[in-house]
Amino acid sequence: MKIDRALIIKKIHLDKIFDNGKVWEMRTTKTNITGRIGLIESGSGLIVGEAILKGCVEYEIPKTDFFRRFHQVDDLSLLDKWKYAWILEGAKRYDKPIPYNHPKGAVIWVKLE
Repeated sequence: MKIDRALIIKKIHLDKIFDNGKVWEMRTTKTNITGRIGLIESGSGLIVGEAILKGCVEYEIPKTDFFRRFHQVDDLSLLDKWKYAWILEGAKRYDKPIPYNHPKGAVIWVKLE
């Protein structure tokens, strides 16, 4: 199955996804996108891996150690504005990252050709 879009994530969070089993990417908005996606390291111009985006869940519960376990953020106050958990599964880092053309204005998603 071809990957047709990729999610832009900061390196610090990508490392936790690939190396520590981080499975929640907290965002301020929900997404209807599911399936296999590329993972882009923000600012690098590279698709560094892939994962399956299983869905999106809105959380209104107090942010406790439950969040720390899945999102792996020490300072839970950073999550005050983020209430949507984008649920990732099966993340794998590529041995050779793939360059891509970053479209002007893309900050969350990049459509791939």
